[in-house]
Amino acid sequence: MSIKAVIIDDEALAIAELEVMLLGFPQIEILGKSEKASEALQMTNALKPDLIFLDINMPGINGFELLENLDEIPEVIFVTAYDEYAIKAFEVNALDYLLKPVNPDRLAEAIKRLEKRNEKESQKAKEERLTLDKRIFIKDGEKCYFVPIAYVFLLESEGNYVKVHFEDKKPMLHKSLTYMENRLPENVFFRANRQYIFNLNYVKKIDPYFNSTLLIELKSGHKIDLSQRQSVKFREVAGV
Repeated sequence: MSIKAVIIDDEALAIAELEVMLLGFPQIEILGKSEKASEALQMTNALKPDLIFLDINMPGINGFELLENLDEIPEVIFVTAYDEYAIKAFEVNALDYLLKPVNPDRLAEAIKRLEKRNEKESQKAKEERLTLDKRIFIKDGEKCYFVPIAYVFLLESEGNYVKVHFEDKKPMLHKSLTYMENRLPENVFFRANRQYIFNLNYVKKIDPYFNSTLLIELKSGHKIDLSQRQSVKFREVAGV
């Protein structure tokens, strides 16, 4: 399966070197490349790649700031000369963190990890969707919950876990947010962004936000801002 990627680095030589290394991985299709973060932001939003090879220290906005401004965040492999950002990189769920000069074996390892993740998610997506009258079992530490799906108003990604909000509880489920998105009733649960899925039945208020985006307030008090693309999708789904 082809993996569509973009390369973002303020050094043309670094981009060229990575391109040469990626010739050994025909499954990676380079859609675009950019040396300017502002240009890269527009490019990535337009191309919607599966993967970004991303530098961190760049003039204007850095790699983390660029991710914050994307409409939708794909998989990310950071490629940088500095090791001090590694912890922060994994806090934003980066697939890998490669130090320059890039070690070919580490690059191969990162791409293999992505392929395994894609394969696993694809298999999970084939599983039957749950209906609103079903329950999900959650074992969080010593506590166990058998939660009616209709009671779940918010799912929040936390690393390799999902925090399931229902009533006044929020146990941790060892699943990915994408896995839950593929199992939950799609006419009731809406994927807001990389971090949240919310239950449409628990929406209290919808407010206009920046640049034609929307701010969703749930009955619980949680506020979730949607990207421009997800705002358009939400308007279609909710008829607003």
